[in-house]
Amino acid sequence: MTPIVIHGSKGRMGQALLVAAARHPELEIAGAVDLGDRLDAVIARAAAVVDFSAHDATPGVAALCARHGKALVIGTTGHTADESGALRRCQSAIPIVWAANYSTGVNTLFWLTRKAAEILGPDFDLEIVEMHHRLKKDAPSGTALALAEILAHVRSLQRDDVLRHGRSGLVGERTAHEIGMHALRGGDVVGDHTVIFATPGERLELAHKASSRDTFARGALRAVLWAVRQPPGLYTMQDVLGLK
Repeated sequence: MTPIVIHGSKGRMGQALLVAAARHPELEIAGAVDLGDRLDAVIARAAAVVDFSAHDATPGVAALCARHGKALVIGTTGHTADESGALRRCQSAIPIVWAANYSTGVNTLFWLTRKAAEILGPDFDLEIVEMHHRLKKDAPSGTALALAEILAHVRSLQRDDVLRHGRSGLVGERTAHEIGMHALRGGDVVGDHTVIFATPGERLELAHKASSRDTFARGALRAVLWAVRQPPGLYTMQDVLGLK
């Protein structure tokens, strides 16, 4: 059995992780920690920590895992540049899986998006549409930004230089290099992502729709079992699934 601590245990994903981990034959819940609880009081019991708390809490979690030699699976999004830098500095001490999305279906979408962009070439306009529940705090989603990063990389562009977040007013014709990004919020949508490749005469759409957080929980737990067998380093779900 692999003992784990779930950090952010009272949130939507935390609750899904607790249910999924309790049913997993290879995992044992060594601790469930949330706001007001002390991770340092239970971390010694665990082989790994799964963090689905908040972006500003994750650097402290990573530093504590590094001090104790515990693997870390990061599920928070919306990190600032400073927070991202702090997380990356821990990769020399422990294995870290840091993914925008832990769904196996979404990670297949990442792979398909890269392949489609390579095959279709520069003549197709690129647009991304994502929708999440009304309570989601960051926009666009980490998954949508990861999709944009893939598209920009294929075209040898800098993502943040070419992203166009929605359009309003007399903005002129669409440029050849921009990647449109559109974030929708409403209801209880778990997560929808669509990548659109459009050129005169045809359009290709790749889409993934999540109807339950269970798929993310199962993927994150799969990442835990993979991470505890790895040397220190920074990994993604693409590594876990062997898609790189």
